[in-house]
Amino acid sequence: MRVENHVAIVTGASRGIGAACAKTLAREGAHVVLVDLLPSEETIKEITEINPNAKTLSFEVDIKDKEVIQSLVKDTYQAFGRIDILVNNAGTASRMDLEEMTEEVWDRDIDTNLKGTFYLTQAVIYPYMKEQQYGRIVNISSISGIMGGAVSGFEHGSTKGRSGPAYAASKGGVIAFTKWIAKEVGHLGIVCNSVAPGAVESALTKGLAYNLDTQVIKRMGTPEDIAEAVLYFASKEASYTTGQVLKVCGGAAIG
Repeated sequence: MRVENHVAIVTGASRGIGAACAKTLAREGAHVVLVDLLPSEETIKEITEINPNAKTLSFEVDIKDKEVIQSLVKDTYQAFGRIDILVNNAGTASRMDLEEMTEEVWDRDIDTNLKGTFYLTQAVIYPYMKEQQYGRIVNISSISGIMGGAVSGFEHGSTKGRSGPAYAASKGGVIAFTKWIAKEVGHLGIVCNSVAPGAVESALTKGLAYNLDTQVIKRMGTPEDIAEAVLYFASKEASYTTGQVLKVCGGAAIG
C-alpha cells in the first residue's frame, strides 16, 4: 500500500490512462478524486471492487475553467482534509497539420493540455501542499513533446496521423512547466515529475496505425503501463526524484 490514505486528484479519470491511474492509486491505498468532462461511474465502480476502503469523489467539469478548478480543489480539501497527489492527465490531441491548423483547434489543445495543467497545479500547491509541506505532482506529457509529434498513420492509409503541432507544442510546454515547478517547490517537500507515453491503446489512438517495427518493444502500450510509472512518482519513494521526464514508449524515443 504505497500511497495508503493519501488523497489523489486525477484528471481525465473516466477512461484510458486517467482511469488506469485512478485504479492503480486506489489499489495502493489512496482515496481518489476523479475529474473529467464525462461521467466516471464505471471507474468508481472498479475502484470499489479493487479496494472497498478507498473513498472517491467525482467532478464533471472542464479543466479550462479556472474558477471551477479552484472550487473543486477547495471541495476536495474540505472533504478529505489534505491533498497529497495530483495527476494532470486530461487532454486533447488534434492531428491537423500546420497548413490546415485553425486557431480554434490550436487553442483547444493548448488550453486543455497546458493551461489546465497550470490551473490544477497552482490550485493544489497554494495553499494546500505548501501548508502540509508534502506533495506529489505527476504531469502526463508525451513523446510528441520531445520528438515533435509521434509518427503514425490512419488505418485506412492516410499518412496524416501524426500528432499535430498544437499537441506537440502543448506537451512540450508541459515538460518545461514540470521542470520549472520542480525547481520552485522542492524546498516545500513537493516533487514534480512527468510521464511521457508513446503509442498507447486508448480513445485518443483509436483508428491509428503505428509502425511498431521501429520500436524496441514491438507492441502498443497499455494505460496500465503508464499508471505504474505514475505510481512511482506519486509515492514516498520518489522523495529524491524531481523535474524528471520518464519516457514510457516501448523504446520509440530512445536517445
